[in-house]
Amino acid sequence: MTATGWWFQAKHALDTRGPFARRRGRTLAGAVASRRVLITGASSGIGRAAAIELGAAGAVVILVARREAELREVVDAVTARGGQAFAYPCDLNDAEASEAMIGKVLAEHGGVDILVNNAGRSIRRSLADSYERAHDFERTMQLNYFAAVRLMLGVLPGMRERRFCQVINVLSVANLFGGPRYSAYVASKAALDEVSTCFQAETLHENITFTSVYMPLVRTAMIAPNKQYADAPALTSEQGGQVICDAIVRRPRRMGPTFGRLVRLTDAISTERADVGRHRRYNSGI
Repeated sequence: MTATGWWFQAKHALDTRGPFARRRGRTLAGAVASRRVLITGASSGIGRAAAIELGAAGAVVILVARREAELREVVDAVTARGGQAFAYPCDLNDAEASEAMIGKVLAEHGGVDILVNNAGRSIRRSLADSYERAHDFERTMQLNYFAAVRLMLGVLPGMRERRFCQVINVLSVANLFGGPRYSAYVASKAALDEVSTCFQAETLHENITFTSVYMPLVRTAMIAPNKQYADAPALTSEQGGQVICDAIVRRPRRMGPTFGRLVRLTDAISTERADVGRHRRYNSGI
């Protein structure tokens, strides 16, 4: 499948029906004008691309990542297109630093209207190679789950008061069909998905949407060390950023490629058959 094919599936196979469907005729500018959008992992890749598009559309973009110099470059890229952007360098693995950053953002901007939990850590390691590496699971959970939860707990009180906000969690398509060799990564993203489902149930009538984006493979620095993906079909960072923008416009509850959703359905009907497929994927070396 070509990268364009992946993008077509990601863009058009959306769950846009039900109580969380939003106006199909909305534009990005209409959805984000003057709204405060906090994006983690904003110094490169998907986060950078989304920030530039959102800033150009009129959002007040709040950028969070570890690398300050690269964050400043994104601020410059946003402002060059007439947008507003503010950099907040922070290591989200550090709980105290995260709490201080959240407090500063709330004090300086008065709140966050849209939170994009995009920062993440991926580890490719088989079970056989993980027996002495429990810390891989711990550090992956620290960034992919605990840091994201800390941010949600920080901004949700204000979101609930304003009653029109959105939390976007960038997950993986592997959360739909399983990811052999990526157990730490997939499990951490699954935890984020499930806690958001619980939060959504508690805020059902408060006009807050928790959007799970099951992102296909994107050609970013995260996958660069994995040589088996060198020639694999993948979205560009710009296409990944556009997925985030589309999620903001449409406000779906869940968003992901058709093939992943079909595999999840197969898993629900026949877990054993789905396990066979996952085992074959593992044996293929992917």
